Amino acid sequence: MLEQANQALGRLDGLAGVLPDLALLLYAYVRKEAVVSSQIEGTQSSLSDLLLFENSEAPGVPVRDVQEISNYVAALMHGMTRLRGGFPLSLRLIREIHEVLLTNGRGSDKEPGEFRRSQNWIGGTRPGNAIFVPPPPELVMECMGQLELFLHEERRDVPLLIKAALAHVQFETIHPFLDGNGRLGRLLVTFLLCAGGALREPILYLSLYFKTHRPTYYELLNRVRATGDWETWLEFFLTAVKETSDQAVSSARRLLTLFEEDRHKIEALGRPAASVLKVFQYAQTHPVFAIASTAKNTGLSFPTVTSAVEHMRRLGILGEITGRQRSRLFLYQQYVAIVGEGTEPLP
Repeated sequence: MLEQANQALGRLDGLAGVLPDLALLLYAYVRKEAVVSSQIEGTQSSLSDLLLFENSEAPGVPVRDVQEISNYVAALMHGMTRLRGGFPLSLRLIREIHEVLLTNGRGSDKEPGEFRRSQNWIGGTRPGNAIFVPPPPELVMECMGQLELFLHEERRDVPLLIKAALAHVQFETIHPFLDGNGRLGRLLVTFLLCAGGALREPILYLSLYFKTHRPTYYELLNRVRATGDWETWLEFFLTAVKETSDQAVSSARRLLTLFEEDRHKIEALGRPAASVLKVFQYAQTHPVFAIASTAKNTGLSFPTVTSAVEHMRRLGILGEITGRQRSRLFLYQQYVAIVGEGTEPLP
């Protein structure tokens, strides 16, 4: 199972190395992971909500939930920037990432960036009837210190994927923060794989598998704590890596095919094609956009962007999503449909 997971991860990383524009996929995958990881914790926002929220001209999205997801994107990017700058995956960096994760919105009053100084618990109304009670606050630093040593330990008998699987359970078991532990624990897997050289970019979104199998995910974490059943958890984790990597490769290929097909449609327009292609390129990293902001960011005039958008609507590439006459917003429909698979809020 480890070999299959490693091969699937290698295919995903290899694909990232040959893509003509990795930034397009990175933009999509990071947001997908952010949405799904936050949904596991109870947010009700979708990928479309996040894209609308990131577009300052889009009012009316559920701000509290989407702010939480937007923080996740910022926390992931902050961690990657620090790791690329040579900063080690350390307790200090984990606290920094947590501070960004809880910077505002829900959880911002739960001591962002600070290890907890009070007892927490999972499930139930108090420690006495909880499903699980993490270590007492006075032991959090000692437990996290041991986890940090494990993260930096060079051991040939613990392959990177196994290390990531073990570290995730241990982090969730320590539950070192008052809030945001689930999201940060899933981020930790991504950071470990990138820091360890298995992935060049954070394009593995394990949260989708964990969300789909949420009862099993929680049950297996508890089984490790209650009975020491690490093996069943490792099987689950490695299956998640394999299936998620395969899905990501498939999605990437479908996106590249979509971009290629849509570009050919635009090139067939003749004279207007040059300006329409410019707007099309912008839509690939801003799948929800307004004409005014697109004109400003592409250097094209407002009438030129308006005309390009109408061409793309006629070709079936874009849809208008506000129903208004003014301040209209346009959506790159098929792109969002492919990326958004599995990001519907949980019932």
